[in-house]
Parts: sequence; structure tokens; C-alpha cells
Amino acid sequence: MTKPALVVMARWPAAGRCKRRLANSLGIVRAASIQNRLTKHTLSVANSLSDRNLVELKLAITGLAPRAAKRWGLNQGVRTVEQQGNGSLGERMRRQVLRAQQRSHLQTITGRTTLLIGTDLPNLCERDLLQALKALEEHELVLGPANDGGYWLLGLSKGLVQPVASWPFCGIPWGTNQVMELTLQQAQWAGITPGLLRQQNDLDRLEDLEPWQA
Repeated sequence: MTKPALVVMARWPAAGRCKRRLANSLGIVRAASIQNRLTKHTLSVANSLSDRNLVELKLAITGLAPRAAKRWGLNQGVRTVEQQGNGSLGERMRRQVLRAQQRSHLQTITGRTTLLIGTDLPNLCERDLLQALKALEEHELVLGPANDGGYWLLGLSKGLVQPVASWPFCGIPWGTNQVMELTLQQAQWAGITPGLLRQQNDLDRLEDLEPWQA
């Protein structure tokens, strides 16, 4: 049985290359430090599932050259590291889903359940990812709503990756408060009722820090 793919979409936490909205309030060095802590936390949670052989973990990174990205990923305990590539967030996510299926195809499997998460979740825990995998046993699509109108997790069943559908990734105004609403609308048009996880807070702006620091 092929393990589900868990893809962590990350930006290299270097000053001036991440958390730009937060950097406007705190400065680029402090913003990068926060991004580094968030990324380490996310990968710690993801690695816990990988170590239990429940998922195949991949780090998809941007902002760092391939060799340096590989070294940085290994330092975080992740063996499989790839570049996100160019394009919108939707295009980059779809690319990673396709690559997960290609790797599966080399193993003579025709598709696999795939989870994608970001690294802006201070409250992420192992249970969140286990619940997503469980929900995908009953739903073709699973979403983790975020307080800002987006989502913190996207889960696709085998049925949506044979072949990879274009609709969850196209026609979405990424970075706005309409992402979740329009994704749900597109799911409805496709005749799909998504499973929803608990709502979480993406840490992007200064006001998002308050519950994390409490």
C-alpha cells in the first residue's frame, strides 16, 4: 500500500526573503526569526508522522538554490527536498501534487492521497494531520480553514489525482480573503462536498502574534 504524500510548502527563512507583511511591522530580522521557528515547528510535526511510517514527507522550498535547499532540508530531518518552481501559489501546489503522483507511478502505483500544508501554523499538531488523513477516507477533498479566509491544509484523495484536477488550483485570487470561499464554490461546481478540519490562524501579520505569545 502506497503511503500518502505530505508536502510542506516552505520559504527559506532568511531576512528579507520571507514574511514581508510581518517584516513591515517588526523588521526583516525578527520576521525571519519567527518564520524559522514556525518552519521548525511544522517540520517537527510532519517528521513525527514520517518517522511512524504514516506518510512520505517532502519539503518543497522556495528562496534557496537546489543544493543549499537539500542541505538545509537534511538539517531539518527531511530527505526529499524539491524546488517549488515558478508561478502562482496554485501552480506551485499543483506541480508538487503532480510530482507526488509521478514518484508513485515509478512505484507502479496509479496515484496516492496527498496533503499540502504551509509553515505559518504555530498551533499545528500531529492530530491535525491524522484527522486530515482520516477525513480523506470519506471525502475526495479536505480543507483546513484559516482565520484570514484562506486554508492551512489541502488534502486530495486518489480520486482527484487520477489525473490531478486543475480546478482546486486555478482561478483563485491567492493571498486574499476569498481563497476558501472560492475553493468551496469550485468544489460545489465539481459536485464535491469537502471535509473541513478545525479553523486555525495563519501567522502573517503583527496582530496574529498575540495568541501565539500569550
